[in-house]
Amino acid sequence: MDEKAQSLIDYIRRDIMREPNADINEDTPLVSSGRIDSLALVDILQQLQDVTRMRISAGKVGAKDMDTVRMMLTTAQRVGKPKQT
Repeated sequence: MDEKAQSLIDYIRRDIMREPNADINEDTPLVSSGRIDSLALVDILQQLQDVTRMRISAGKVGAKDMDTVRMMLTTAQRVGKPKQT
């Protein structure tokens, strides 16, 4: 597992699910399984932008694009634009 995926998983466990030991990995369904709700996706999207250093328009991302950590990272690469530093 790469560093970005692990960072997102740690964030989701700690700040979204509030279960630091939750058994999730890059391919665990999060939205479709009900483990996280659509309201949490706003926070996760912000974290995804921070982790990937990409600007990601919320209008280009749907819940299905954010169902797993792997899908989140793929979506960031597909629709994100590098942040200016």
